[in-house]
Amino acid sequence: MEFARTGLGFLAFGIATLAGTAMAADGKAVYDKTCVVCHASGVANAPKLGDKAAWAPRIATGKDALLQSVVKGKGAMPPKAGAADLKDDDIKAAIDYMVGASK
Repeated sequence: MEFARTGLGFLAFGIATLAGTAMAADGKAVYDKTCVVCHASGVANAPKLGDKAAWAPRIATGKDALLQSVVKGKGAMPPKAGAADLKDDDIKAAIDYMVGASK
């Protein structure tokens, strides 16, 4: 019986790990489709992906504030980065990807 519980524990861990990987992949896909145009080169002062100094003050505001900046638009970035069909979950995944790459 103990083996069965341990096996289920490993299975649950594996599923959780795969789900996290899928979420990261989705975030990268959203970034590659919508965000890369400005955030790869720093167009209009967009913080470049991986630029820790540029991202630090933004990360410090929290993910909810980052989400609101994308949803409402900020500076030269239009609401939803100009992709009106983006859902909040897509935006959150992209934020997670960009923040993770910029810490």
